[in-house]
Amino acid sequence: MALDRAVQLAHANGTSPPTLRLYGWARPTLTLGRFQHTASVCLDQCRESGVDVVRRFTGGRGVLHDDEVTYSIVAGVADGVPRSTAASYRMLCGALVRAYSCLGVPAELTARPRGRRDSAACYLHATHADLSLGSRKLSGSAQVWLQETVLQHGSIVLSRDIGLEGRILGLTADDERALAAATITVAGAIGEPPSSDQVRTALIGGVTGALGVLLEPGSYSPWELECARGLLGEVAIQGDRGPGPCGDTSIRVE
Repeated sequence: MALDRAVQLAHANGTSPPTLRLYGWARPTLTLGRFQHTASVCLDQCRESGVDVVRRFTGGRGVLHDDEVTYSIVAGVADGVPRSTAASYRMLCGALVRAYSCLGVPAELTARPRGRRDSAACYLHATHADLSLGSRKLSGSAQVWLQETVLQHGSIVLSRDIGLEGRILGLTADDERALAAATITVAGAIGEPPSSDQVRTALIGGVTGALGVLLEPGSYSPWELECARGLLGEVAIQGDRGPGPCGDTSIRVE
């Protein structure tokens, strides 16, 4: 989460190009929205279950990251991203629709907000920034703007542990059943989860195809890495056992 923000800061000050990051998680990790109170989740249960807890720089509610590929996109108005939040979501989520299509999943942007507004679980509420298969939510995205630069991140979920989500988010048995009924994973959609490499390839193809850009492998600048280290105090909440993301890849527009 700190490195996502550092890349956005670097792009906003003109020192880094538009960037697509793809990463997984070394252990289950709950991310809280920027303004979400820690009292809305069960930190003791997270500790007992070996789940780390960090804070995102984007808004929204709790998301459990585990068997998934997480993406982040940093780009700006000068790169062709609309300044309108709704329009930028439509543009960037179009790349995700194409990525899901490459995986055999006919995803669509969620038509309208629905679901539970009083729950700490992000996946019990769907917004126009989410992707759905029929009436079931596949994945969500979140944004934060800094000047004329946007950071959008989200996940392609391969499989999920509803019981673990329920415990750490304080869901009732009825809520857990609702979560299972209202959501679907890639494995649930096509019968067998693709590999992480297949998902990464699909995401790269979706971004290049939908946005018409050329992506090249890149590395983080010393400034980005130092900035991320300086931001750790803003994201760390519980369970700091070393680097969370694994398989981290930076792909930059050249």
